[in-house]
Amino acid sequence: MFRLSVILAACAVAAPLKAEVTLSDTGFTATNSADVSASPAEVWGALIDPARYWNPDHSWFGEASGFSLDPVAGGCFCEANDSGGSVEHMRVVMVLPDQMLRLSGALGPLQSEGLAGALTWQLEETEGGTRITQTYSVGGHMQFDREELAPVVDGVVREQLDRLAALFPTD
Repeated sequence: MFRLSVILAACAVAAPLKAEVTLSDTGFTATNSADVSASPAEVWGALIDPARYWNPDHSWFGEASGFSLDPVAGGCFCEANDSGGSVEHMRVVMVLPDQMLRLSGALGPLQSEGLAGALTWQLEETEGGTRITQTYSVGGHMQFDREELAPVVDGVVREQLDRLAALFPTD
């Protein structure tokens, strides 16, 4: 099960990440991007299959194979295990195939707080492939210190972007 202390410890040993993290009185936004040498359609195919890239260390059941995403409005970014357990990580709220996917929800330990989140993945065709831009905006009542929590959450979502991008080696 997710614990903030586990996430903090995991991120403490990770390499420094470059990201844009902005704080407000009620939350934060983390924006990251990566360029890959693959078409938007290829990146889209991987993006909607989180079992291919989402780190199982950031799951409830420890198995990447349990992740699924139904890429339609109202669809679920969910996780299930063989014992009948399941978790809705986020709900799909907007789909523009090969262009944008927007999910609504609070990830991991944020789920137990009074928070709302929007995770947007944008795919932009570039001369050499695709620029993937990931933005996660989180707001609402939180018991955690947002100044401490924001870079930790950014590290977790940035890792998923990095793992997605790693599926498409650059030239």
